[in-house]
Amino acid sequence: MKNIILLALLLLFTFLSASPESINPDLLTKRWPAYWIAHPTAPLCEYGVYHFRKVFSLEAQPETFIVHVSADNRYHLNINGRSVCYGPARGDRYHWRFESVDIAGYLQAGENVVAAVVWNFAEYAPVAQKSVQTGFILQGDGPPERIVDTDTSWKVIKNTAYQPLVNHGALLHQYIVVGPGDKVDGLQYPWGWQSIKFDDSEWPSARQLTNGQPSGTGTDLQWILQPRTIPLMESHIQTFSAVREAEGIKVPEGFLAGFSEFKIPPLTNIRILLDQGFLTTAYPQLVVSDGTGASMKMTFCEALFDQNGEKGHRDVVDGKKIVGYYDMFLPDGGQHRLFRPLWFRTFRYVELEIKTAEQALHIHSLNSEFTGYPFVQNAIFESGDPSLKQIWDVGWRTARLCAGETYYDCPYYEQLQYVGDTRIQALISLYASGDDRLMRKAIQMFEDSRAAFGLTESRYPSSRPQYIPPYSLFWIAMVHDYWQHRDDEKFIASMLNGVWSVLDWFNGYVDETGMLGPMPWWHFVDWPDQWAWSEERRIGGVPPGAGDGHSSNITLQYIYALNYAAGLFNAFGRHSDADECVRRAEHLRKATLDACWEKSRGLVADTPEKKHFSQHANIFAVLTDMVPPEQQRTLIEKVLSDKDLVQCTFYFRFYLTRALNKVGLGGRYIEMLQPWRDMLDIGLTTFAERPEPTRSDCHAWSASPNYEFFATVCGVTPASAGFKTVRIEPRLGPLLWVKGEMPHPQGRIKVALERVRKDGLKGIVELPDGIEGVIIWNGKEKEINAGVNEIR
Repeated sequence: MKNIILLALLLLFTFLSASPESINPDLLTKRWPAYWIAHPTAPLCEYGVYHFRKVFSLEAQPETFIVHVSADNRYHLNINGRSVCYGPARGDRYHWRFESVDIAGYLQAGENVVAAVVWNFAEYAPVAQKSVQTGFILQGDGPPERIVDTDTSWKVIKNTAYQPLVNHGALLHQYIVVGPGDKVDGLQYPWGWQSIKFDDSEWPSARQLTNGQPSGTGTDLQWILQPRTIPLMESHIQTFSAVREAEGIKVPEGFLAGFSEFKIPPLTNIRILLDQGFLTTAYPQLVVSDGTGASMKMTFCEALFDQNGEKGHRDVVDGKKIVGYYDMFLPDGGQHRLFRPLWFRTFRYVELEIKTAEQALHIHSLNSEFTGYPFVQNAIFESGDPSLKQIWDVGWRTARLCAGETYYDCPYYEQLQYVGDTRIQALISLYASGDDRLMRKAIQMFEDSRAAFGLTESRYPSSRPQYIPPYSLFWIAMVHDYWQHRDDEKFIASMLNGVWSVLDWFNGYVDETGMLGPMPWWHFVDWPDQWAWSEERRIGGVPPGAGDGHSSNITLQYIYALNYAAGLFNAFGRHSDADECVRRAEHLRKATLDACWEKSRGLVADTPEKKHFSQHANIFAVLTDMVPPEQQRTLIEKVLSDKDLVQCTFYFRFYLTRALNKVGLGGRYIEMLQPWRDMLDIGLTTFAERPEPTRSDCHAWSASPNYEFFATVCGVTPASAGFKTVRIEPRLGPLLWVKGEMPHPQGRIKVALERVRKDGLKGIVELPDGIEGVIIWNGKEKEINAGVNEIR
């Protein structure tokens, strides 16, 4: 326990909401006095881990002491041996973020030291990491804080203890781009470098590179600095739930809880398999003493694999092995050495392999520090089916693990922000938390990514550009979603030129058939088995005709975006653009219906050849009103019943549900949750990328039930832009009752509804002050007002 307390006091991150309400205006409009600094001789674009320090004196502890800090690739800031924050929040060189923190509480009268570890993973960096070159900058907000500005008064060393471990993809035979593992040699590590007492007299002075430059200023820019727009990440300590296997050692009871320690004798090999009990994103933390010459390897995985390479039930460990990325630590024989990777790891299981040499190794503690965007669950959902609570809880964990400084598609393999995932994640954020900051940042980042030819990148930030044209269309849908849920007209207006650019790119590929012809790039739609990955073409999830032309799927998704864009343009006074969207949509609708409607089956084919049929094309035939309203319900009933159609996987179930709601079949949603129940039945603690066998055990788009429980089951959606009026159309299906509370910009929306016999409904709906709306049940509509409304 003593070691746990010491760790908490001296070495842990303490992510405080220390950002000031305002920043010195000069730092937003003028060149900064502080310099970007680096090591005086180390190459600026190669792998390296660097320690920066500056010792300074204060006559008294200040009441406030605000500094602004950033680095390339990343930094971890310490004051007087205490962790303050890390960053910068990911962006690109044109929008390079800096954190603003008040460090007064970490300072003292007399000598102080500000210290930062900065690393550049260079060619091994995560694909989500943009970079210019190694650099660090810290700027005091005003004259009193200028004493700590980065310049040649700072000291720096390159930490030669670090080497990158980079064979993840070969191990897993999967696309994995989250950065290297760490190999740390304790004999070369400058232990205690963050403390005031550390002797840095042999460290060289830092090299000045260039002054900091805020956006819109200066010439010959390297990093264009902008304030961070999201809060610092959440942090708390986690303990492992169980030791599942141990070879060569008996782990004492109480070790995982921090109440006991143990030693590994000299010349001993051990293996310990630890189970967190659920998937998590965290910094593992191992504290040891002695053990000169020993080696420690920590391997991380979402699930164990059997001899056939299959995961099976996630709780089962017998007959399975761990395969995953790993870190290696080589103790130096010192006391209470903390080994912790530079970047977080994603894991449920951790395998610890230790080989000791001539000296015993003392293991003091092993735990982890959770990290993730600080979403707070501000919603409540209850129903007559208690099993939905488990789906809610697992969905919420999925959404949480897929959100950091950006949204992630998956935390283990990619940590990339893709439009397709992000649209669904953002809606979950709004409904379950009410925090819109990460959604707003995502919309802006995709706009920032837009190429000169018109498309947004499909994932951003990314050091490897990728274009999925349908994702640019869904970015338009994201802009529309935000417009519907938030009163933020200036921000939405700033997106409209980008919306038009995307639409115009697609318009250039409409050919003489009136449909979209052959188009470049990757036209991903979904992951059904029939649209398998092609190693030759390096694409998958692509329906027939998507690349070579005349795909009803892609043409209908273009119409879908045109319809959303028309609403946006009309709302912001761009009526001629709205009229053009309507004209294009009508032309495309007619051409696609004429070419792809198969009368004998009563379905839309994927292409005019009418050889391939999917749920996907028919879903969008309804969402775009390509088929007349009176035929849409019948069409969706066929989509549900015809198993010869290419079926939607977890991702596209979101759009299937939109179509169900549109035609009055939303009550079927609850019975369609079996794929999520199947995941729970095999021990998943987050929802997977696709049905078994799946790559990722945690994938953002599969958390959609946490949106649907409110938007579909409780039926709460905006009735007008900015959520200024509310539409409530509950779709209880087999449920006898539901209760829900969710955040709204003006307060909280509450529903408590139950069935009365076969077709009746009673209960209460409560709306925030100033908000009105309607409730719809069995085709009947009733106005509801702010405050409590009794429904009968």
